[in-house]
Amino acid sequence: MERNSQLFLNTSRLKIACYRAGEAHADKLLLLHGNLSSSVFFLPLLPVLSQQFDVVAPDLRCFGDTEDRPVDAVRGYRDWSDDVDALLDALGWEKASVGGWSMGGNVAMQYAIDHPQRVNKLVLIAPGPPFGFGGTRDPEGIVYDPPGLGSGGGCVNPLLLSTVKTQGEFLLHPILHHFYFTASHYLEPGWEALFVEGVQKTRLGREQYPGDFRYSFRWPFVAAGDHGILNAMSPLYGNLSGLVEIADKPPILWIRGRDDVVVSDHSMFDFGYLGMIGTIPGWPGPWVYPPQPMLAQTRYLLERYREKGGSYQEVVIPGGHACHLESPGYFVPLVCSFLLE
Repeated sequence: MERNSQLFLNTSRLKIACYRAGEAHADKLLLLHGNLSSSVFFLPLLPVLSQQFDVVAPDLRCFGDTEDRPVDAVRGYRDWSDDVDALLDALGWEKASVGGWSMGGNVAMQYAIDHPQRVNKLVLIAPGPPFGFGGTRDPEGIVYDPPGLGSGGGCVNPLLLSTVKTQGEFLLHPILHHFYFTASHYLEPGWEALFVEGVQKTRLGREQYPGDFRYSFRWPFVAAGDHGILNAMSPLYGNLSGLVEIADKPPILWIRGRDDVVVSDHSMFDFGYLGMIGTIPGWPGPWVYPPQPMLAQTRYLLERYREKGGSYQEVVIPGGHACHLESPGYFVPLVCSFLLE
């Protein structure tokens, strides 16, 4: 198990913890982690990626060892996007290719919307749905009434939240295996302990994880609030359809795990699917609240991106939500070939 030295960079917005590897003259690659994780989820890949790239993997706001600052959910992913821009300034990077895993993929898309001139290429690794996580239906992302229904800070599993709050390692280990990886994947104990620690460092609260919420008169009776991480990801504020309209469209590589249960058309974190399988009672049926077609929504956005002059490719590799760690033999050559071509 190799470890890289952690760095702390003072930016114009906040102090950011990150890992860096590779030669300073090499092509620049920024790697953004997902929700309930941190930069350590990229550490196993840094030794090989650093042979080709100058790689930086930061801890995003509210995660890992980066300075604790709130997330203004009304800005969607823009707090993180602005932090990324400040990080590039602090690194002295004019441009970079940006890879984002899960929520990090959504941040990467937001950064391309905000600063397309600074993005060479985008690598989206199991990104969250582009029209909001929860709260939408159909490939084009139709929003429920009231807007934000079934999304945001009220949607987190109470057991998961309690486990993170109490840093209950005995439950975080099976959660890691069940949701991040496929059940058959062997995870080296040293890395597993480090990943669990990365999850535990998530900042908790009304303005961090998971955020606030509102009650609703309609099933599933919760709707997004205005503060914190999960509300920034809701359809109220986390819509990334603007990616289609940017003038300078970076090429996009979309990589996803074949057995992902987090970002899926049958996601274990979606009220529609959980209601359909009977996990959450009172489901009003598929005509009222169907499972969110997360993959179909991403494909819909990227097809519009292509129609407007951009390019993308979708590749499915073995593994679950953390497919980049389960199948590095597939993932690394794909990324290197895409970025260096």
